[in-house]
Amino acid sequence: MAAKVLSSDNTPSELPLTETKKRVRVAISLFYFFQGFCFASWASRIPFIKSTLHLTDADMGSMLLALPLGQLVTMPISGFMVKKYGSKKIAVLGAILYAIGLTNLGWAPNKYILAVALFFFWSFGNFANIAVNTQGVNAERMYHRSIMASFHGAWSLAGFTGALVGLIMSNLHIHPFPHFCIIAVSSFISVFVNYKYLVDDIAPKQTEENVKKSRFQLPSGVILQLGIIGFFAMACEGAMFDWSGIYFKEIVKAPEGLETVGYACFMITMATGRFIGDKLITSLGRKKLMQICGVLIMVGLLLAVALPNFYIAALGFILVGFGVSTNIPNVYSVAGTQKNISPSVALTAVSSISFLGFLMGPPLIGYTSALVNLRFSYTLIAIFGLVITIMVTKLKAIK
Repeated sequence: MAAKVLSSDNTPSELPLTETKKRVRVAISLFYFFQGFCFASWASRIPFIKSTLHLTDADMGSMLLALPLGQLVTMPISGFMVKKYGSKKIAVLGAILYAIGLTNLGWAPNKYILAVALFFFWSFGNFANIAVNTQGVNAERMYHRSIMASFHGAWSLAGFTGALVGLIMSNLHIHPFPHFCIIAVSSFISVFVNYKYLVDDIAPKQTEENVKKSRFQLPSGVILQLGIIGFFAMACEGAMFDWSGIYFKEIVKAPEGLETVGYACFMITMATGRFIGDKLITSLGRKKLMQICGVLIMVGLLLAVALPNFYIAALGFILVGFGVSTNIPNVYSVAGTQKNISPSVALTAVSSISFLGFLMGPPLIGYTSALVNLRFSYTLIAIFGLVITIMVTKLKAIK
């Protein structure tokens, strides 16, 4: 039976049994995991697809712009759909469509079809993202404590898994289409096994009556500021995903075969930070932890820029990994508990602005690097960490 979470004051009126709560948490974690697994699977086969379709760097950059375009187009309606039909239904539908969208990327015969496939892939991903984060907020209310960071830890773990599976598939010379079909079937099985443990949304009457019914409602000041914090945090994350290997190869001059050490250091500490993040929030408080994380991003990147020695740069990337680990889970948690707006609408605005940073940050680094150099680009990202700390300090909604 699905776990019920019904209340007029944003808290569960009847807590489920402990085992049921644990099963709910596992189910939601697996929805996060397979969302990350699908994305990482696509990312792991980009070099093969680029080579097979004979795409130039400029072509590939243009293709990747279809991702933020899909985000922008679905941004006004995704929150409305989650609010109208419930995050449980949209999470299931989004997960299925996202996996199907992944398979379409595997058979695209030319760059035009690939661009269309990428647009729909991320459009479906946006619906899944809003819905699953609303589920995360619902689960936090069941537990009466922070557990959002561990959900995002599952997404990070999926990044490792997807990259590893992609490497194996590449070495076995398996085409992306059957590879992606295997991932899609795995996702379908997970949805079938776990969907009944998703929780019902909390829609308090008093709060809903104060929210304008327009599906195109502009975000409030607090929501907008949370979105901007998320934008800077995910721009840092995207920069590390897409450029850390290049930085270690071209700037650090890492020995051959060790160019991915920086990326590995970052991913390991980011995942670790997310799995221990909920305990850190409890002990340090959300505001103090986010302030520290912003400083870690700044210090880590400046260390790697100022002293591009292999070991020092690796240490810097370790600090950045810890720095980006809990900012997004914290931003989503705060957004989902605002009193004057429903969780789905708040999360739509915040996550949409945040993911624009993830999708647009890496191209920005590329353009800046072309104009100046990559070290200068990473210095700009370091400033993002400082901005995060300053904004968190001033925003009263974060406590």
